[in-house]
Amino acid sequence: MKRNVVIGVLGTTLDKRGKRENRWTKWRPTIGLCQQDWLTVDRLELLHQPKDKGMALQAAEDIGKVSPATQVVLNEVELSDPWDFEVVYNALLDFASRYPFDTESEEYLVHITTGTHVVQICWFLLTEARYLPARLLQTAPGEKTDRANSPEGTASVIDLDLSRYATLTSRFLREQQQSVSFLKSGIETRNKTFNTLIAQIERVALRSDAPMLLTGPTGAGKSFLAQRIYALRESRHLVKGSFVAVNCATLRGDNAMSTLFGHVKGAFTGALQARTGLLREANDGVLFLDEIAELGLDEQAMLLKAIEEKKFFPFGSDKEVSSDFQLIAGTHRNMQEWIAQGRFREDLYARINMWTFRLPGLAERCEDIAPNIEYELQRFARNQKSQVRFDKGAKEEYLAFACSSQATWRGNFRELSASIARMATLAEQGRVTKALVDEEVVRLKTNGQERGSSTVFSAVPEHIDLFDRRQLETVIEVCRNSPSLSEAGRRLFAVSREQKKQPNDADRLRKYLVRFGLSWDDVKNS
Repeated sequence: MKRNVVIGVLGTTLDKRGKRENRWTKWRPTIGLCQQDWLTVDRLELLHQPKDKGMALQAAEDIGKVSPATQVVLNEVELSDPWDFEVVYNALLDFASRYPFDTESEEYLVHITTGTHVVQICWFLLTEARYLPARLLQTAPGEKTDRANSPEGTASVIDLDLSRYATLTSRFLREQQQSVSFLKSGIETRNKTFNTLIAQIERVALRSDAPMLLTGPTGAGKSFLAQRIYALRESRHLVKGSFVAVNCATLRGDNAMSTLFGHVKGAFTGALQARTGLLREANDGVLFLDEIAELGLDEQAMLLKAIEEKKFFPFGSDKEVSSDFQLIAGTHRNMQEWIAQGRFREDLYARINMWTFRLPGLAERCEDIAPNIEYELQRFARNQKSQVRFDKGAKEEYLAFACSSQATWRGNFRELSASIARMATLAEQGRVTKALVDEEVVRLKTNGQERGSSTVFSAVPEHIDLFDRRQLETVIEVCRNSPSLSEAGRRLFAVSREQKKQPNDADRLRKYLVRFGLSWDDVKNS
């Protein structure tokens, strides 16, 4: 049979019971573990600090009296601070690294009852990581008799087979997945890039209250995501206040100052009563400023102060007020271009740019159109109390169009939502038929062409061949929906670029536009 070897530290409190005879009536963990009927301790490796050597010798002597067959080996280990995790972990790891384990002929147990809580945690970590090829041993005082505790106490082995705790592990993973699913409102999205993005946003939302900037085309879901971030933080008790949202494109002049920062009575013509302002309404909560790039420069300066100092002056007041809010901002603008044109403060951008996430448009997430269709049908059913389903052939036809180049989806998810709502409203007996889909596809194509004539065509030079015109329209549309020249080039030349060792997509796109007398700025700003 293998010999049993116990490794443990001297308990400077629990093992310290003096030298008098009454020490034998008290429970001492290190001595008690050698008095168990079911456990034979052949060798005890007892770790102690140099200053406690006398106490360690006393413990070894007492073990010799209750268990003569137990060999006690004293090991001096210097712990400058037994409550410092790094100090303790390094010292115990050094001991484990030097120790001559013989697993062929010896079974090892690590006694975790004695020592500081830090020592106990480090024993667990080292054993679980298999730096110590051992099992954990736990001792406890026995039941009280008429006069004292049972001096030998009890002992038990802790099973570190984590497969026994699979339910706990699966619950943790389930909770984590539910957090991500919560941000996506339960939509089973399939786009790998988007799923990775949402997983990162979930981690940031639960770990940081720094400003977040959501970018991407109009209708990509920035407002919806901001609300879900707030709801997630609220569910974890990370915020106590409200979710307050405003579209900055609707704010102009005195109204902008008043809406955001509040005003005092008489601050301007028509200010008959004082106003709190959205920043104060968002105290201890989340303030979502959609289209933040549309804010005026004066409002931007005040917002920067409010973010950094949590204080600001209401319009027309000489008395500061405070508000501790988390800012989530949204924009479809190219912020670098906006800064270069002097339309957005660089210092404010630096402050809100710590966590920036670009939400891709619907055309970049064709894999997610099908699950979003199901989501929109469920939402229609909740709102209208009416179940609607696609006929099989009708759904296949709609998906084929939705994922094709004919569907521009300039309105992104907002446009998809409207499209599904139209068909669901017109559906007879809760069925979206092929005829309804045909009608909706024509409507989407017509809407796309009408919008294209007022936007894309304004940048296309006249008197060019139809072939070149159609190709250029596609290039311009991709440029309009891309945040940078390089990103537009990557999307346009995704196939051919793989054949080049050093593709320069931006330069290739720039040269193409020059052929028609166009530049990147012409396309983005026309």
